[in-house]
Amino acid sequence: MSPRTQLAYYVLWLAHPTLQVAVAGVMLWRKLHRKFPVFFSYIISQIVIFCVVFPVYRLGNYTWFFYVYWIGTAIGVVLGFKVIHEIFLDVFRPYHTLKDLGTVLFRWAGLVMLLVAIVVAASSPAAQQWPLIQATLTTQRCVRVIQFGLVLFLLVFSRYLGVSRRQDSFGIALGFGGLAGIELGCIALFTGGYLSEITFNLVNMGAYNCAIMVWLTYAVMKSPAREDAANLLRPQRWERSLIEIQHPDSEDSLIPMFEGMVDRALSRSKGTTFSIRTEMPRDPVASPGASVGTRATGDLNYSAFSPRSSVSK
Repeated sequence: MSPRTQLAYYVLWLAHPTLQVAVAGVMLWRKLHRKFPVFFSYIISQIVIFCVVFPVYRLGNYTWFFYVYWIGTAIGVVLGFKVIHEIFLDVFRPYHTLKDLGTVLFRWAGLVMLLVAIVVAASSPAAQQWPLIQATLTTQRCVRVIQFGLVLFLLVFSRYLGVSRRQDSFGIALGFGGLAGIELGCIALFTGGYLSEITFNLVNMGAYNCAIMVWLTYAVMKSPAREDAANLLRPQRWERSLIEIQHPDSEDSLIPMFEGMVDRALSRSKGTTFSIRTEMPRDPVASPGASVGTRATGDLNYSAFSPRSSVSK
């Protein structure tokens, strides 16, 4: 590594905690740490991890640096995934059913990522040391994909959900999504042999500094009021549809329909019996008029719908 490259490496690395301290201070000043406690915890954890990793790196103890670095990476991956969930809950805050659905989906996504990490760790070749590193990297890339997808989701559906692009949650997602897109692109180029390891690290560190600057800008900038959920018809239809799926109306069930058919059949038979009993004593002797009367009262289908008409006869 040349002296200029090493200087750029240190400058980019030291910029991380400097900008993160500024973000944490602005969040405390504007009391955003109460609105986004997981994101605030993520920022604080990154500052603490730097305060541990950087001195160990400067001491030249590679063994300790190895363990500290990957433990910090694992913590960042877990908190980064939790931040995605926090942003999702803030976006769907007016829609309780959609929020509950998102919570369930995120739990399943976390379980799937955990299973993938376990499979990667178990299927790593014996020649490769530290299969847990492969599992951590795989989980990190999964989280990056979700972060990038979250930004695309907000870009497409923000106007349907009443979320302004100047809101804090959108800024947090934008920072993570931009970092995720650049990192995934660098991974693809590095795997294909088009990017060196030094360039890969420098680009990632620069992208992370840009993400922190985006968070700082949104933290300083005043967030506009969100559009009232009552004025948004499309998410209301989504909310109503999910409610109907979870709590279907009794009218849509087949049991009340069958009960109604049975009641109509019973009322029909009762009306028929009652009409026959009221007609028979009038004309005990068979006659042409009686046969006509029998045809009139023999239409039992009609008497079931209006029993009073047969009695009036």
